[in-house]
Amino acid sequence: MPIAILGPTASGKSAVAVAVARRIGGTIVNGDPYQALAGLAIGTGQPDEAERGGVPHVGYGEWPLSARPNPADFGAWVRERLSACREPVLVTGSGLYLRGIWDQLSGLPPVAPGLVDRVRRWGATLGMPALHRYLAAVDPARAAALHPNDAARVQRALALHLASGKAPSALLTGPETGLPEGWRVLVVSPGRERRRERVVARVAAQVRAGWPQEVRDLVAAGHGPDLMALRPLGYAAWMAGGAPAQIQATVVQETQAYAKRQATWFRNQLPAAPHWDPDAEPLEAAFARLGLA
Repeated sequence: MPIAILGPTASGKSAVAVAVARRIGGTIVNGDPYQALAGLAIGTGQPDEAERGGVPHVGYGEWPLSARPNPADFGAWVRERLSACREPVLVTGSGLYLRGIWDQLSGLPPVAPGLVDRVRRWGATLGMPALHRYLAAVDPARAAALHPNDAARVQRALALHLASGKAPSALLTGPETGLPEGWRVLVVSPGRERRRERVVARVAAQVRAGWPQEVRDLVAAGHGPDLMALRPLGYAAWMAGGAPAQIQATVVQETQAYAKRQATWFRNQLPAAPHWDPDAEPLEAAFARLGLA
Protein backbone atom coordinates (compact mmCIF):
# COMPACT_ATOMS: atom_id res chain seq x y z
CA MET A 1 0.00 0.00 0.00
CA PRO A 2 1.69 3.28 -1.08
CA ILE A 3 2.22 6.12 1.37
CA ALA A 4 2.09 9.85 0.57
CA ILE A 5 3.90 12.36 2.77
CA LEU A 6 2.53 15.79 1.89
CA GLY A 7 2.94 19.33 3.16
CA PRO A 8 4.14 22.84 2.42
CA THR A 9 7.72 23.72 1.60
CA ALA A 10 10.09 23.73 4.60
CA SER A 11 7.64 21.67 6.67
CA GLY A 12 10.14 18.85 7.11
CA LYS A 13 8.22 16.31 5.03
CA SER A 14 11.37 14.94 3.37
CA ALA A 15 12.87 14.01 6.73
CA VAL A 16 9.61 12.38 7.81
CA ALA A 17 9.49 10.44 4.55
CA VAL A 18 13.02 9.12 5.17
CA ALA A 19 11.99 7.94 8.64
CA VAL A 20 8.88 6.27 7.25
CA ALA A 21 10.77 4.61 4.39
CA ARG A 22 13.44 3.36 6.78
CA ARG A 23 10.77 1.88 9.04
CA ILE A 24 9.05 -0.07 6.25
CA GLY A 25 12.07 -0.76 4.03
CA GLY A 26 10.67 1.50 1.34
CA THR A 27 11.82 3.78 -1.48
CA ILE A 28 11.12 7.51 -1.64
CA VAL A 29 9.54 8.69 -4.89
CA ASN A 30 9.66 12.39 -5.73
CA GLY A 31 6.34 14.01 -6.64
CA ASP A 32 7.57 17.60 -7.05
CA PRO A 33 7.99 18.67 -10.71
CA TYR A 34 10.75 21.17 -9.93
CA GLN A 35 12.76 18.70 -7.87
CA ALA A 36 12.55 16.37 -10.87
CA LEU A 37 14.60 18.84 -12.94
CA ALA A 38 18.38 18.54 -13.25
CA GLY A 39 20.54 21.46 -12.17
CA LEU A 40 18.17 22.87 -9.53
CA ALA A 41 19.35 20.76 -6.60
CA ILE A 42 19.93 23.55 -4.08
CA GLY A 43 17.14 25.98 -4.91
CA THR A 44 14.40 23.36 -5.10
CA GLY A 45 15.58 21.53 -2.00
CA GLN A 46 16.44 18.19 -3.57
CA PRO A 47 17.68 16.04 -0.64
CA ASP A 48 21.44 15.53 -0.63
CA GLU A 49 23.16 12.28 0.34
CA ALA A 50 23.19 13.10 4.03
CA GLU A 51 19.49 13.97 4.02
CA ARG A 52 18.65 10.75 2.17
CA GLY A 53 20.06 8.80 5.09
CA GLY A 54 20.87 5.71 3.05
CA VAL A 55 17.26 5.34 1.88
CA PRO A 56 16.74 4.83 -1.90
CA HIS A 57 15.36 7.94 -3.67
CA VAL A 58 14.04 8.06 -7.24
CA GLY A 59 12.71 10.84 -9.45
CA TYR A 60 15.10 13.62 -8.41
CA GLY A 61 17.04 15.62 -11.01
CA GLU A 62 16.06 13.31 -13.87
CA TRP A 63 14.35 15.75 -16.27
CA PRO A 64 16.38 18.19 -18.41
CA LEU A 65 15.84 21.91 -17.89
CA SER A 66 14.42 22.06 -21.41
CA ALA A 67 11.43 20.00 -20.20
CA ARG A 68 8.09 21.63 -19.45
CA PRO A 69 6.32 19.14 -17.14
CA ASN A 70 2.54 19.35 -17.00
CA PRO A 71 0.38 17.71 -14.30
CA ALA A 72 -0.93 14.88 -16.50
CA ASP A 73 2.37 13.81 -18.08
CA PHE A 74 4.31 14.27 -14.87
CA GLY A 75 1.69 12.28 -12.98
CA ALA A 76 2.00 9.37 -15.40
CA TRP A 77 5.79 9.50 -15.07
CA VAL A 78 5.59 9.38 -11.28
CA ARG A 79 3.07 6.52 -11.34
CA GLU A 80 5.55 4.46 -13.36
CA ARG A 81 8.14 4.94 -10.62
CA LEU A 82 5.65 4.17 -7.87
CA SER A 83 4.68 0.91 -9.54
CA ALA A 84 8.33 -0.09 -9.95
CA CYS A 85 9.15 0.34 -6.25
CA ARG A 86 8.54 -1.93 -3.34
CA GLU A 87 6.87 -0.01 -0.49
CA PRO A 88 6.91 3.40 -2.24
CA VAL A 89 6.74 6.61 -0.20
CA LEU A 90 5.61 9.57 -2.31
CA VAL A 91 6.73 13.05 -1.24
CA THR A 92 5.28 16.27 -2.66
CA GLY A 93 3.98 19.70 -1.77
CA SER A 94 2.27 20.43 -5.08
CA GLY A 95 -1.50 19.95 -4.95
CA LEU A 96 -2.13 20.23 -8.69
CA TYR A 97 0.64 17.77 -9.58
CA LEU A 98 -0.58 15.46 -6.83
CA ARG A 99 -3.91 15.38 -8.67
CA GLY A 100 -1.99 14.30 -11.75
CA ILE A 101 -0.16 11.58 -9.82
CA TRP A 102 -3.45 10.31 -8.40
CA ASP A 103 -5.04 10.52 -11.88
CA GLN A 104 -7.66 12.97 -10.65
CA LEU A 105 -7.47 15.42 -13.55
CA SER A 106 -10.34 15.73 -15.98
CA GLY A 107 -8.49 15.20 -19.22
CA LEU A 108 -6.65 18.50 -19.54
CA PRO A 109 -6.24 19.50 -23.20
CA PRO A 110 -2.71 19.66 -24.59
CA VAL A 111 -1.11 23.10 -24.35
CA ALA A 112 1.65 23.83 -26.85
CA PRO A 113 4.92 25.03 -25.24
CA GLY A 114 4.85 28.04 -27.57
CA LEU A 115 1.49 29.10 -26.15
CA VAL A 116 2.79 28.78 -22.60
CA ASP A 117 5.82 30.90 -23.49
CA ARG A 118 3.57 33.52 -25.09
CA VAL A 119 1.48 33.87 -21.94
CA ARG A 120 4.64 34.19 -19.84
CA ARG A 121 5.87 36.97 -22.13
CA TRP A 122 2.56 38.75 -21.60
CA GLY A 123 3.12 38.51 -17.88
CA ALA A 124 6.61 39.94 -18.18
CA THR A 125 5.42 42.77 -20.42
CA LEU A 126 2.03 43.68 -18.97
CA GLY A 127 2.50 42.59 -15.36
CA MET A 128 0.65 39.93 -13.41
CA PRO A 129 -2.24 42.18 -12.25
CA ALA A 130 -3.19 42.71 -15.90
CA LEU A 131 -3.11 38.96 -16.60
CA HIS A 132 -5.17 38.33 -13.48
CA ARG A 133 -7.82 40.80 -14.72
CA TYR A 134 -7.86 38.98 -18.07
CA LEU A 135 -8.37 35.68 -16.25
CA ALA A 136 -11.19 37.24 -14.18
CA ALA A 137 -12.93 38.23 -17.40
CA VAL A 138 -12.88 34.69 -18.84
CA ASP A 139 -13.14 32.68 -15.61
CA PRO A 140 -14.19 34.62 -12.48
CA ALA A 141 -14.18 31.47 -10.33
CA ARG A 142 -10.56 30.55 -11.10
CA ALA A 143 -9.39 34.17 -10.76
CA ALA A 144 -11.04 34.45 -7.35
CA ALA A 145 -9.09 31.39 -6.18
CA LEU A 146 -5.69 32.82 -7.21
CA HIS A 147 -3.65 35.74 -5.91
CA PRO A 148 -2.88 38.26 -8.69
CA ASN A 149 0.85 37.68 -8.16
CA ASP A 150 0.63 33.88 -8.35
CA ALA A 151 2.31 33.96 -11.73
CA ALA A 152 2.63 30.24 -12.36
CA ARG A 153 -1.03 29.41 -11.72
CA VAL A 154 -2.49 32.51 -13.40
CA GLN A 155 -0.40 31.91 -16.52
CA ARG A 156 -1.22 28.18 -16.54
CA ALA A 157 -4.94 28.97 -16.31
CA LEU A 158 -4.77 31.45 -19.19
CA ALA A 159 -2.80 29.01 -21.33
CA LEU A 160 -5.46 26.35 -20.68
CA HIS A 161 -8.18 28.81 -21.66
CA LEU A 162 -6.43 29.82 -24.87
CA ALA A 163 -5.76 26.19 -25.79
CA SER A 164 -9.30 24.98 -25.12
CA GLY A 165 -11.61 27.98 -25.27
CA LYS A 166 -13.09 26.80 -21.97
CA ALA A 167 -13.04 28.09 -18.41
CA PRO A 168 -9.96 26.68 -16.61
CA SER A 169 -11.99 26.10 -13.43
CA ALA A 170 -14.10 23.56 -15.31
CA LEU A 171 -11.03 21.83 -16.75
CA LEU A 172 -9.24 21.64 -13.40
CA THR A 173 -12.11 19.91 -11.63
CA GLY A 174 -11.08 16.29 -11.44
CA PRO A 175 -13.52 13.41 -11.88
CA GLU A 176 -12.98 12.46 -8.23
CA THR A 177 -10.95 14.21 -5.58
CA GLY A 178 -9.98 13.48 -2.02
CA LEU A 179 -7.95 10.55 -0.80
CA PRO A 180 -7.68 7.77 -3.40
CA GLU A 181 -8.46 4.25 -2.34
CA GLY A 182 -5.49 2.19 -1.21
CA TRP A 183 -3.29 5.11 -0.12
CA ARG A 184 -2.08 6.01 3.36
CA VAL A 185 -1.58 9.78 3.63
CA LEU A 186 0.00 12.15 6.12
CA VAL A 187 0.12 15.95 5.85
CA VAL A 188 3.13 17.40 7.68
CA SER A 189 1.65 20.59 9.09
CA PRO A 190 3.67 22.95 11.31
CA GLY A 191 1.88 25.84 13.01
CA ARG A 192 1.74 29.13 11.13
CA GLU A 193 4.52 30.91 13.01
CA ARG A 194 6.80 27.88 13.00
CA ARG A 195 6.13 27.44 9.29
CA ARG A 196 7.34 30.98 8.67
CA GLU A 197 10.41 30.42 10.84
CA ARG A 198 11.16 27.19 9.02
CA VAL A 199 11.07 29.02 5.68
CA VAL A 200 13.56 31.62 6.96
CA ALA A 201 15.89 28.86 8.13
CA ARG A 202 15.51 26.88 4.91
CA VAL A 203 16.34 29.82 2.62
CA ALA A 204 19.33 30.75 4.78
CA ALA A 205 20.62 27.17 4.56
CA GLN A 206 20.14 27.18 0.77
CA VAL A 207 22.14 30.39 0.49
CA ARG A 208 24.94 28.91 2.61
CA ALA A 209 24.89 25.81 0.42
CA GLY A 210 25.55 27.95 -2.68
CA TRP A 211 22.18 28.75 -4.20
CA PRO A 212 23.33 32.11 -5.70
CA GLN A 213 26.28 30.35 -7.34
CA GLU A 214 23.99 27.61 -8.64
CA VAL A 215 21.93 30.29 -10.37
CA ARG A 216 25.01 32.02 -11.80
CA ASP A 217 26.33 28.71 -13.15
CA LEU A 218 23.00 27.91 -14.81
CA VAL A 219 22.82 31.33 -16.47
CA ALA A 220 26.46 31.05 -17.61
CA ALA A 221 25.62 27.67 -19.15
CA GLY A 222 22.84 29.26 -21.22
CA HIS A 223 19.89 28.13 -19.09
CA GLY A 224 18.57 31.60 -18.32
CA PRO A 225 15.66 31.24 -20.78
CA ASP A 226 14.77 27.84 -19.28
CA LEU A 227 14.67 29.32 -15.79
CA MET A 228 12.48 32.19 -16.93
CA ALA A 229 10.12 29.77 -18.67
CA LEU A 230 9.95 27.30 -15.78
CA ARG A 231 9.80 29.94 -13.02
CA PRO A 232 11.04 27.77 -10.14
CA LEU A 233 10.49 29.56 -6.86
CA GLY A 234 13.21 32.09 -5.99
CA TYR A 235 15.36 31.76 -9.10
CA ALA A 236 14.03 34.89 -10.81
CA ALA A 237 14.92 36.98 -7.76
CA TRP A 238 18.53 35.78 -7.82
CA MET A 239 18.72 36.30 -11.57
CA ALA A 240 17.48 39.88 -11.24
CA GLY A 241 20.43 40.72 -9.01
CA GLY A 242 20.83 43.34 -6.30
CA ALA A 243 22.01 43.34 -2.72
CA PRO A 244 22.24 39.72 -1.52
CA ALA A 245 20.46 40.45 1.76
CA GLN A 246 17.55 42.08 -0.06
CA ILE A 247 17.31 39.24 -2.57
CA GLN A 248 17.27 36.72 0.27
CA ALA A 249 14.50 38.69 2.01
CA THR A 250 12.48 38.71 -1.22
CA VAL A 251 12.92 34.97 -1.64
CA VAL A 252 11.82 34.39 1.96
CA GLN A 253 8.70 36.48 1.39
CA GLU A 254 7.84 34.63 -1.83
CA THR A 255 8.43 31.25 -0.19
CA GLN A 256 6.34 32.08 2.86
CA ALA A 257 3.45 33.13 0.63
CA TYR A 258 3.78 29.92 -1.38
CA ALA A 259 3.92 27.76 1.76
CA LYS A 260 0.77 29.45 3.04
CA ARG A 261 -1.07 28.62 -0.21
CA GLN A 262 0.15 25.02 0.00
CA ALA A 263 -1.05 24.65 3.58
CA THR A 264 -4.44 26.09 2.64
CA TRP A 265 -4.75 23.69 -0.30
CA PHE A 266 -4.07 20.60 1.78
CA ARG A 267 -6.42 21.76 4.51
CA ASN A 268 -9.28 22.53 2.10
CA GLN A 269 -8.80 19.89 -0.58
CA LEU A 270 -7.87 16.90 1.60
CA PRO A 271 -9.95 17.41 4.77
CA ALA A 272 -9.94 13.68 5.55
CA ALA A 273 -6.13 13.41 5.56
CA PRO A 274 -4.51 13.18 9.00
CA HIS A 275 -2.16 16.03 9.91
CA TRP A 276 0.97 15.90 12.05
CA ASP A 277 2.83 18.85 13.57
CA PRO A 278 6.59 18.12 13.62
CA ASP A 279 7.21 20.83 16.22
CA ALA A 280 4.56 19.68 18.69
CA GLU A 281 4.30 15.90 18.34
CA PRO A 282 6.76 12.98 18.44
CA LEU A 283 7.60 11.02 15.33
CA GLU A 284 5.75 8.03 16.74
CA ALA A 285 2.52 10.02 16.38
CA ALA A 286 3.20 10.33 12.65
CA PHE A 287 3.79 6.58 12.40
CA ALA A 288 0.56 5.94 14.29
CA ARG A 289 -1.48 8.08 11.90
CA LEU A 290 -0.06 6.08 9.02
CA GLY A 291 -0.90 2.80 10.72
CA LEU A 292 2.75 1.97 11.31
CA ALA A 293 2.83 2.09 15.11
